[in-house]
Amino acid sequence: MAASAEGPLGPFPAWVDDDDAARDSYDRLRRRVLWTVPSGLYVIGSTDRAERRNGMALNWLTQVSFDPKLVAIGVETDALTHELIESSGVFSVCFVDREDRAIIRKFTKPVAVDLEARTLNGFGYHERATGAPVLDLSASFLDCAVRSAPRFGNHTLFVGEVVDCGFLKPEGTPVLRMEDTRMNYGG
Repeated sequence: MAASAEGPLGPFPAWVDDDDAARDSYDRLRRRVLWTVPSGLYVIGSTDRAERRNGMALNWLTQVSFDPKLVAIGVETDALTHELIESSGVFSVCFVDREDRAIIRKFTKPVAVDLEARTLNGFGYHERATGAPVLDLSASFLDCAVRSAPRFGNHTLFVGEVVDCGFLKPEGTPVLRMEDTRMNYGG
């Protein structure tokens, strides 16, 4: 269901009064409950396989298949990362060390890219099998080729097959989770 100029998104349970204030109150409640869903916090690397690169903070990631190894990420349709993944059909998932949590805020908006220095917001990156940028400071990473991309509301669920992966820090390094920050997204 799409948002309307009249008020918050529905549907609404029968116990919610049929007025804008009650619907708005319920919508705020629904968002707060959805914010409690445990999730990681990652940097998604994207490229158009030409001159553009980006890194974006993301928390909607899940493994959806064991054979083949598939992961899915939910990306808002108006995001630059969406445009780049749609163009190239590839993305990387960079798992951030909990000790590096401060850098995640640097990736909440489109980044400053220096192709010559190979940096995103001043952080070094390299490319693996797909050409999507992988942050050098990642604890670990997945390099993925898109196999499916259904749209749901204002997001696309990019389902990517893992074509390369690795640890850049010792295996077992604790990785960042949403609850390690004061950030929230969703709902």
